[in-house]
Amino acid sequence: MKYVAPILAVLLAALAATGASAQDEQPPKAFFVDAAGRARVQVASTPDRYYVLHVRDTLPAGPEHAVAMALGREGTTTLTEGLAAYPEAHYRVVRYPLAAPGDQDGDGMDDVTEFNDVGRLGPFNASPAIDIVNGAVAIPDRAAFEALSYQGEEVAIDGHLKDLEFVKFYILDANTERPRVYFMNSVTHRAHGSFARAIGIPGGGRGGGGRVPGQMRGEIVYHPHVTGPGGSMGVYRFEFEPNDNYAFADVQMAYELFARNMPLLQNNWFYYPMPNAALPRYRQEKALYDASRIKIILDDEIFGPTRYLALNLAEGYGLLTVMDPNARPNPRDVVIYAALPNEMPRVAGILTTVPQTPLSHVNLRAIQDGVPNAYIADALQDDAVTRLVGKHVYYKVAAAGYVLREATLAEVEAHHAARRPAEPQTPVRDLTAGAIAPLDTIGFADWPRFGVKAANVAAMRRFGFPEGAIPNGFAVPFAFYDAFMTHNGFYDDVRAMLADPAFQSDYDVQETRLAAFRDKIEDGSMPQWMMDALATMQASFPIGQPIRCRSSTNNEDLPGFSGAGLYDSYTHRPDEGHIAETIKQVFASTWTFRAFDERQYYRVDHFQTAMGVLVHANYADEAANGVGVTTDPIYGTTGSYYLNTQVGENLVTNPDALSVPEEILLGAAEGSGYTIVRPSNQVADGRQILADKHLDSMRRYLGVIRSEFQSLYDEAANPNFHMEVEYKVTADDALEIKQARPWISDGAATEPGGATPTPGRTSVATERATERATERATAMPTARPTARPTPEGGASHTVWLPRVLNR
Repeated sequence: MKYVAPILAVLLAALAATGASAQDEQPPKAFFVDAAGRARVQVASTPDRYYVLHVRDTLPAGPEHAVAMALGREGTTTLTEGLAAYPEAHYRVVRYPLAAPGDQDGDGMDDVTEFNDVGRLGPFNASPAIDIVNGAVAIPDRAAFEALSYQGEEVAIDGHLKDLEFVKFYILDANTERPRVYFMNSVTHRAHGSFARAIGIPGGGRGGGGRVPGQMRGEIVYHPHVTGPGGSMGVYRFEFEPNDNYAFADVQMAYELFARNMPLLQNNWFYYPMPNAALPRYRQEKALYDASRIKIILDDEIFGPTRYLALNLAEGYGLLTVMDPNARPNPRDVVIYAALPNEMPRVAGILTTVPQTPLSHVNLRAIQDGVPNAYIADALQDDAVTRLVGKHVYYKVAAAGYVLREATLAEVEAHHAARRPAEPQTPVRDLTAGAIAPLDTIGFADWPRFGVKAANVAAMRRFGFPEGAIPNGFAVPFAFYDAFMTHNGFYDDVRAMLADPAFQSDYDVQETRLAAFRDKIEDGSMPQWMMDALATMQASFPIGQPIRCRSSTNNEDLPGFSGAGLYDSYTHRPDEGHIAETIKQVFASTWTFRAFDERQYYRVDHFQTAMGVLVHANYADEAANGVGVTTDPIYGTTGSYYLNTQVGENLVTNPDALSVPEEILLGAAEGSGYTIVRPSNQVADGRQILADKHLDSMRRYLGVIRSEFQSLYDEAANPNFHMEVEYKVTADDALEIKQARPWISDGAATEPGGATPTPGRTSVATERATERATERATAMPTARPTARPTPEGGASHTVWLPRVLNR
């Protein structure tokens, strides 16, 4: 017993050092709700203490948070939180001696130290301190918010955008009991990736909301001219990324976390569910919101009668195209989006029917590329707009309005002339292979004779994968296409078209003439030797087996140019007779308008373009299709592969409208697991498309594919070399790699606030610039020719890579 008193004294001293024994509850003297609807709790106080207001969300035992702090003074002290008041029973006040302060956020730094340096520090936010040049961990007042905010100097300011302020944010550890937040200095860092790299957020910090475990990101907007509760002017709203789709509990966590660290709030704090995904989720869960104190603000309250917002003043020419947010546009498309993509590739112009902000990914990319960008309400219901869809247009965004009219071919060509290569490009075409070859008899080096698609599939059959993982079949050489075209005199038809002034000057004439030419090719005759060779190949497949015939040209799937989506593949059905009919369909796809226009734009010699055909068995009723990349080009995480998968035959490379694929970040290291970024909207809640066994196989396949092709393409020393694969899950639940091509990023220039990319290294295979991934589209499907900085460091331009084509 003689040891009890000394031990107790030591324990009490230790507890006092942490504030644990010194804290005690302070009964309120008064409780009332102010004009803004906030709770105000008054307590008796002394200058040697400080006071912390705690709120319990639900009674009797719901989660409790410290939400406000004040240093004591002689007499009374009043504490106020920034949100709508709960009943008095939800609140309690705890007092601490200044000499033995507590640690509300558990970060190892006491409350008083953080309170006295609020902004750089925060007593309710465990985020480490950062310099104001990068951001803050708390926003105590309007002046602090203004100091952090971007105010739109580089965008057209009209009645709606006037005086708005924008601050981006990162929430980290959102999947723990101690989430924390950073408020970005959005003058220094207009994009999340730049901020994350500056302060060292794990994984490069380019993960969007929830895309890296525990990370959420978005934007806070201050609207000075919107009326808040109690009639005061000015409200703050926050929103996540355009395609984020958080459940009520996650939104509530973020709503309360922000409020604890934004003492400037006066119950004027709103959540804005973005139209793409968050708004439908909000409507499903509206009863939960209605029963909470989360205030919701929607477009009508923000934008009112606003019908037009000029986001980036510029002009451009291109093909007016209505885009699914999961599809990838062409750099010459003027795109119309009814739902915003999370990321944005290079385009010729942007028109959205949903409002944007100046710091949206869409507008950052528009500013970066100097292309026109505007919000135009109900554009897809306007005949003046819809009648131009599918046509080439002139598009100008001005502060007072926009111009959209049909453009002539001469106008479009003149506008894009500076972006085109100065000299004609000649694809490699080797016609010495005169026979159809089984895939196991050719390899990677045979691409000039059979096309890269066929050669790469043949190469993968030697990578040691299980039987069935890579399709087996045949490669029809370029010599067959050339002989067929010569036999029918079709090259003369091409010469006649190219020489026709009407064809040269009118897109409609081009499209009509090319469609007629494709019909002519499909009706063309084949030399008997070719018919016999194709019949022998066809007979090698089991009777009744559908056969897939896939385009494999000499100007697609190259290291500097993917050509994805330009040419067509077809399935030959058992009742369709001789396979020559389907082969001719593939040959004809050489002359689609899109393929012709792409070659014309990049000055590729039409006569040296050659079509090979990859032929293998086709299996219907596929369970899933997808695209994977051996890096993470969307969110920029390190050590991850990116997988984009959809159920059935709904190809992610050509998605149906409103199709949202499954996104997965797959750890590259064995046993590293995976993160479901976003589930498919074609499966039931809680289900995923790719099973664990498929993901384990994909991890192995992708690692081997990148390593092997890095050597084959002579890119072993290039850490930026990656491969893109298309894959499927068969009806028998087997995973199969359909094809592989070098990954071509879109040539994004400097991310605002980021570093300038440097010219890429030169190898035998290609020249490429170091590409930035933060401005890519959410979808994977159709990569385009890469752009690189000019040798002088000037503006980037799109180029065809002659080293690849002429080596």
